[in-house]
Amino acid sequence: MPADIIKIIAPAVVAFIVGIGITPIVTFHLYKYRVWKKSPGKVAFDGTSAVEFNRLHAEDEVKTPRMGGIVIWASVVITIIGIALLARWWPTAATLKLDFLSRDQTWIPLMTLLIGALVGFLSDFLDVRGTGKGLSLRYRLSVICALSFLIGWWFYGKLDVSSIGIPFGVPFEIGWLIIPFFVLVAVALYASGVIDGIDGLSGGVFAAVFASYTLIAAAQNQINLAAFSAAVLGGILAFLWFNIPPARFYMTETGTMALTLTIAVLAFMTDTPGEGIGIAVLPVIGFLLVATVASNILQIASKRFFGQKLLRVAPLHHHFEAIGWPGYKVTMRYWVLAVMFAFVGVIIALVGA
Repeated sequence: MPADIIKIIAPAVVAFIVGIGITPIVTFHLYKYRVWKKSPGKVAFDGTSAVEFNRLHAEDEVKTPRMGGIVIWASVVITIIGIALLARWWPTAATLKLDFLSRDQTWIPLMTLLIGALVGFLSDFLDVRGTGKGLSLRYRLSVICALSFLIGWWFYGKLDVSSIGIPFGVPFEIGWLIIPFFVLVAVALYASGVIDGIDGLSGGVFAAVFASYTLIAAAQNQINLAAFSAAVLGGILAFLWFNIPPARFYMTETGTMALTLTIAVLAFMTDTPGEGIGIAVLPVIGFLLVATVASNILQIASKRFFGQKLLRVAPLHHHFEAIGWPGYKVTMRYWVLAVMFAFVGVIIALVGA
């Protein structure tokens, strides 16, 4: 047990240190190449100008670099490769134990993280260097649906996952529908990436989610998966160190796409494969992500069917800014709520499995 605890904690610490170490390099290049939007302003879903958002944030968009999510996934990749190479070049009992790169627990979430990061990077690149609009939403959703379909098929066809864990009950069998269900969860989580809208907000929320799944995976004795999730947590905390107000950079697509898709994988891997309820507790652990997506949906529906906005501006965290809350107050209160919901979700996962 002590060895397993070290195996989980060590990647988080290493990823945090690596993230802190590479941030000056990343920052230098982001500012050197002026990696920020060249024209301020955002357009709402209906094609009109997002007046309230632009009033709050348009000026910052042309001064603060994007692609800060590089710090997160780069620190994770360096940590995983570094520990794996150490175990290969210096094979001792300790180094071999620390190596958590495994086909059964690590490869799927790692590949998901990397593919999401690369597609998001391309979108960010086009946002600051190409069309100025990034990859179209249709293209991004197409990539996400294709990737999540393959992952869902892998869960169903290779890992024999065909049911969903139910708290305090028996798993609910859905057969091949697990594939489209995974696609639905992945798309919904990706939509929650718009929580990356205020300095420090997304980092704190995502940190709470990954900390939760680290604990759940560890409780299921999926130690390699827990170590991977912990490494991502360490990378997020390194990013957050520099993203607190005033932010040195924004996470943007290369970070949010990577993290949201990886959360979907972690939720499913800590479900029936780990004899747990990782999916059922996702709406609790990620309640703020759910609230973010729901606020957007309700805003669009209200404007379409009733001809008026439900919120001053969507998603919800910008509404709080619009009614007068300072950005730092929104961020800190979201952090408090993120920890509370994460705690409740983990307790349900541990007791209700």
